[in-house]
Amino acid sequence: MRRVVVGVTGRPGSLTALHRAAAEARLHDAELRVVLAWQSPGDELGSRNGLGPSALAQCRAAAVERLREALDTAFGAAGPGIPLAGLTVRGTPGAVLVDTARDPDGLLVVGTGSRAALRRLVRPSVARYCLAHAACPVLAVPPSPLQAELESVHRRNAWRIPLDPRELAS
Repeated sequence: MRRVVVGVTGRPGSLTALHRAAAEARLHDAELRVVLAWQSPGDELGSRNGLGPSALAQCRAAAVERLREALDTAFGAAGPGIPLAGLTVRGTPGAVLVDTARDPDGLLVVGTGSRAALRRLVRPSVARYCLAHAACPVLAVPPSPLQAELESVHRRNAWRIPLDPRELAS
């Protein structure tokens, strides 16, 4: 294995995939390629309707900053301790990841994210796209169990449901 490619968004689920990808790269003495896919506002429709070069440059700069923040959050100043390349690529996440991981000797690592029924209807699964189209093996990393608990707390707060202190004891 020469290269491990991982997609990140900066959300906690993608950071779990990033840590797993770094571990795989360390294990196989491979380069870690961290990819953040970005799209202009309104997807391609937005760029055809007059989104100028300066707005696209601002979108790209924001994507670069999100990638830096994700890497800093995941590894801190010390870094992952392996060769790392960060890429920001304009396009849909699944297609960008599959294209970046086109080497059959590599490994593509993706987070599965939360797959609630409503989310599946609104947003297609990047992991499923990668599993169906990648030329290399794909490792789909489920979210951390702590992520599910965090989402539960957010839902409680959004719906203003009081927390029963007895739930904290379990």
